[in-house]
Amino acid sequence: MENNSQPLVSIIILNYNAGQLLLDCVNSIKKSNYSNFEIIIVDNLSNDQSHKKCKSKFPEVKLIENKENLGYCEGNNVGIRHATGKFIVIMNPDTEVSPSWLHELIIAYEKQGEGIFQPKILSLKEKNILQSTGNMIHLFGFGFSRDLGIIDSNEHDSIEQIGYAAGTCFFTSAEVFKKVGLFDPFIFLYHDDLDFCWRAAQMGIKSYYVPEAKIFHVKSYNLKWSWKKFYWLERNRKYCILTHYSETTYSKMRSQLFLSEIIIWFTYFAKGFLLAKIKADLDISQNKNKIKKRYIELENKKLIEDTKLIETFPDSVFISEYVSRNWSSVIFNKLISKLSIGAKGNILKS
Repeated sequence: MENNSQPLVSIIILNYNAGQLLLDCVNSIKKSNYSNFEIIIVDNLSNDQSHKKCKSKFPEVKLIENKENLGYCEGNNVGIRHATGKFIVIMNPDTEVSPSWLHELIIAYEKQGEGIFQPKILSLKEKNILQSTGNMIHLFGFGFSRDLGIIDSNEHDSIEQIGYAAGTCFFTSAEVFKKVGLFDPFIFLYHDDLDFCWRAAQMGIKSYYVPEAKIFHVKSYNLKWSWKKFYWLERNRKYCILTHYSETTYSKMRSQLFLSEIIIWFTYFAKGFLLAKIKADLDISQNKNKIKKRYIELENKKLIEDTKLIETFPDSVFISEYVSRNWSSVIFNKLISKLSIGAKGNILKS
């Protein structure tokens, strides 16, 4: 769609067997009140033909068919390389948008300047239930969605800085991708958004939550809470803390990290995902050289000191009843919070 008075926005939708959800997503985008956009569908070797059905129904979309499943990171990178817009949206196929979503994100960019922006994310099935009012980074590399699973009361009703923008739907400029780089292919999926926005923050590029931009999301339509998801989350959590913190910062919280590891081992055991934890740790160990190389690369690009970002990290991990609120989760959070406070004291006192 073309409107020369508006900057072009490239909307990238990575698809993997999303079925009817993909068609519903595109249909909702076409009802946006912002008209100058292109839709790029990148398909990761789906076998349900959803991408072909979508192209047939909406012939104006650009369809890129990967010859293998490249994962979230490299799959989206393919779309970014084909994007021609001044702005880029990364969007999951299991989402639907409100008519003003894109217009509100553009307005937020004009107000705040260069940054990464996420909308208010609500449940597609229960449209008054929040899925995210901004994502947060914990000191030990955990990422979590603020307000997940609670009723929307418009508590966060203005644009505000957050830890990172959710990969479910985030908006930024093509220029930001040039500065920060693309998604890290090693991560493959999960914590990809955390890693990207953390890298951006280290270069002085902030992430923001835009409450007037609203989208609706089906939670985890693909892997859900499987051992594979726990594996990717843990592997990539450790990868991020090993590549994003300086050696000095890491050494100052080494004892708290060791104790947090013990807690995480027990947690994975209690949830029945011990093999996922073992596999994640083995994978990190086997990729030490690659991790070291990435660490050096990011250290050379870093403009903002670790301490400046760590000051903004919350000590507690928000665990919604939507996900889990049993005794093990409560104890986990209390222990992790205490360790985080102690580690921050070591890092920030000097």
